[in-house]
Amino acid sequence: MAGRGGVTFDASTGVLTWDGVVPPQCQPNPSIFRLSANLAWVPAREPIHADIDSTKTDGIGPGMSFANAVLTKNPNFGPIGLVPCAVGGTAINEWQKGEFLYDRLVKRAQMAQQSGVYKAMLWYQGEADTISQEDAELYEVRLKTFFNDLRSDLNAPTLPIFQVVLASGEGPYIEEVREAQLNISLQNVKFVDAKALPLEPDRLHLTTQAQVRLGEMLADAYLGLMPRPVTSNNAPTNFSTCVARFLIIAQLLRCLWLILSF
Repeated sequence: MAGRGGVTFDASTGVLTWDGVVPPQCQPNPSIFRLSANLAWVPAREPIHADIDSTKTDGIGPGMSFANAVLTKNPNFGPIGLVPCAVGGTAINEWQKGEFLYDRLVKRAQMAQQSGVYKAMLWYQGEADTISQEDAELYEVRLKTFFNDLRSDLNAPTLPIFQVVLASGEGPYIEEVREAQLNISLQNVKFVDAKALPLEPDRLHLTTQAQVRLGEMLADAYLGLMPRPVTSNNAPTNFSTCVARFLIIAQLLRCLWLILSF
């Protein structure tokens, strides 16, 4: 979710760099906002996680294409707020209740809750859990615990969760983690499968176009499950004046972020 689309290793400098290419599906939109690292609503633009996953090189993720696809397919949807929380390269045990990343996620989600009502979470994570057989075997239990704890702490027991099934991994236990993700049997947990999407040369991260497609797949899954929102064609786009009806979506791609729609 933090987004590595367009990020490659520059052999001449020895560092990772983003090519700066923002496809049309990821362009800024006056109805799309994001919650910054200092908890302020600002216009959303790529890279969405620049101030959240700040120790890494961020590129294109699925967030902007998701939000733009929702607005394209439902023009009356109203303003959308993205609440990024992703940190690349993290394992599921780092997102358990009481850990720093979990606590920060809940804090940001609660701040966003002041502007509306949670509607969904997007989740894409697990590559780091393919390294160890033990982590792969414990993945399903840890993931269920995370989902249940988060729903409880957000007072949203039936919060819809849209989970991305892994396309790749850092270790040899990719299929074991994928199976665990496919076997999650919790109410309102749906999945989309990223396995067929193209990868960057590192064979780990999705390409820019794959990220765009993933965002569109998640938008289709969300819109297919949720009742069609009813809003005014003249709905305000300023967060301070919006009447809250809302979607929150949290995503993790070895990371995690939340998205809110107002």
